[in-house]
Amino acid sequence: MFNFGKKFNAKTPVISNEQLQQVLQDFSITTPTANTTLAKLLRKQDIKGTVVTLDLSLPHDANPEQIHQELGQRLHIMGVEEVNLNIAMQPPPTKTTDKLSQPKLPKTTNAMAAHQDTISHKDAGSTPAISTASNAPNVKAPPTQQSLAAHPRITHIVVVASGKGGVGKSTTTVNLALALQKLGNRVGVLDADIYGPSIPTMLGVSGIKPALENEQFVPIDACGMPMLSIGSLLDSDNTPVAWRGPKATGALMQLYNQTNWPHLDYLLIDMPPGTGDIQLTLAQRIPVTGAVIVTTPQHIALLDAQKGIEMFRKVNIPVLGVVENMALHVCSNCGHSEAIFGAGGGEQISEEYHVPLLGQLPLASDIRQNSDNGKPSVIANDGVGDDYAQYYIDIGKNIEANIAKFAREHDSKRIF
Repeated sequence: MFNFGKKFNAKTPVISNEQLQQVLQDFSITTPTANTTLAKLLRKQDIKGTVVTLDLSLPHDANPEQIHQELGQRLHIMGVEEVNLNIAMQPPPTKTTDKLSQPKLPKTTNAMAAHQDTISHKDAGSTPAISTASNAPNVKAPPTQQSLAAHPRITHIVVVASGKGGVGKSTTTVNLALALQKLGNRVGVLDADIYGPSIPTMLGVSGIKPALENEQFVPIDACGMPMLSIGSLLDSDNTPVAWRGPKATGALMQLYNQTNWPHLDYLLIDMPPGTGDIQLTLAQRIPVTGAVIVTTPQHIALLDAQKGIEMFRKVNIPVLGVVENMALHVCSNCGHSEAIFGAGGGEQISEEYHVPLLGQLPLASDIRQNSDNGKPSVIANDGVGDDYAQYYIDIGKNIEANIAKFAREHDSKRIF
């Protein structure tokens, strides 16, 4: 997690007691037998550097794992790296409490062991019950897209996603951003691919770190666009990001919320592949206009692209359309064209899901080489007439022509 250039020793708290109390006051606990806040359930708190330890007395039907995970996400954004909970479970309300005893269950679960943070439990004379059943009560309903406030300076947030890696999603993102810029829009790029950030290299700003003003990141100027990536904060291009889910999602929210984005018509977010924690966090906490799905024509890539479309639909984010990458290869020597990865995949998804086919991109070594050199195809040959640039500009025109049609539609069916 980022500490904005400050170095904290083991005793210097990263947040104040008042800030922690405000977070606990805003954290509602709603169960069939209780309606309260974490602040009212707090018995003791301790802040040491980036580590927060809380003693809590929770209702018997609360879900400690869910509380720990959500509280960890909220505090990670504020610079807290580890959250420890010492939990005592309150006995259930009964008419004859003297005749009842609490059951003994394992102190830890596989789900809890998956977190980098740990939960410790205390209870006089008995081990508290930790519910891991799929029907455990929800502590708090997560935010929905319709409840999220729009960013004050960004008109449209468009995520560029794929069901699997290796389909050219990041290359498509940077070229599409530059195409929308060429069409007269103010465009920014946020690299949300926490584990494999490649946008700085593709935009020719690898190794440049963002400035800090008033505890906020100042986006890096990349080809005339404001850009920020976790890769811009790492020591080198080969530094791995080995973070568990809460830390990675916290990093995404920090890049989004604590960056001084200028007024933009479009912010394009380059998503990591798959349908995991980062995608769900984005759906809950960032107001997204719509998603662009990048795929290749082969069968396996289409299967994963379909999963991506289904996920965005279930979290009420419209799919603006599909981009079919590597659709056709034309030999640079003889001019023979061949559909190396198959044909018709983009049209198939477009028809099945009733979403536009925004465009089809060729499989060309120049597109790859331009991205590797830090000058994407849209700007690589300005003034010379790069045929590849026109593909992306046409896709940008299709997005501009259709984006107003994608008004948000919401329902109560959620997958989380």
